[in-house]
Amino acid sequence: MKLEQGENMKLNLEQIKTFLPHRDPFLFIDRVDSIQFPPGIDLKNIESKSLVGTQIKAAFLVKKEMEIFKGHFPGNPILPGVIQIEMMAQASSFAIIPLLKDPFSNTLEVALLAADGAKFRKPVVPGMELEIQSVVARARGSIYSYECKIFHQNELCSETSIMASAKF
Repeated sequence: MKLEQGENMKLNLEQIKTFLPHRDPFLFIDRVDSIQFPPGIDLKNIESKSLVGTQIKAAFLVKKEMEIFKGHFPGNPILPGVIQIEMMAQASSFAIIPLLKDPFSNTLEVALLAADGAKFRKPVVPGMELEIQSVVARARGSIYSYECKIFHQNELCSETSIMASAKF
């Protein structure tokens, strides 16, 4: 996939699986609705710091069949906050696509390094269609910081600042 200036990227589940190393039951992105790069970014000659301001919007449908709900909590299923943080981290990974020569045939190694200021404002339960939003706040070498939020029907469910590394 070749990136063009001003392009708003969208990715389906198959493309997501060729980019992220995560698999079921630990893949928490169903689709990427948009990746918007900062105005004036040169996608052909890019450095990691150029990605500051990149915005990602992804989606995930919380399915009642998810294994986690057998224990969290029987009869009152609630998606754990740590899974919501992981979901935000997975969505954030898509910001680095322009740094990769071929992002969909690449071995990407990502690691969550920190999550700060996490707030869980509304329970996330089966049947909710979530919108995951992430903005690159800082980028230095292979270390990236993001401001992330999860919404359901425009209502804020959770938020956190994360730091992650990416090796490719």
